[in-house]
Amino acid sequence: MKRKSLFILGILLLVVASPLYAATGELTNLGLALGAGLGIGIAAGIGGIGQGLAVASAMEGIARNPSAADRIFTPMIVGLALIESLVIYALVIAFILQGKI
Repeated sequence: MKRKSLFILGILLLVVASPLYAATGELTNLGLALGAGLGIGIAAGIGGIGQGLAVASAMEGIARNPSAADRIFTPMIVGLALIESLVIYALVIAFILQGKI
């Protein structure tokens, strides 16, 4: 059910945003602003969910086997850094799009 509703939401967003890609002039700027805003919002939300799941899994692994905490902690930090770098990359792209308006 959840996947179906996300798929429908994605299709709805594409249908609503499609006239913005075909427009010229001020609507093109609106499309860029909408793309920048939605892009960073979605990236931050998905990145936050990913980081939460990664930390929850690491804490569960440490709780099950406390002696493996050293071997779990370092890959978790590396994974969190990679997730955060993708969100920062989305922020940079949003700034680039915002500069074209």
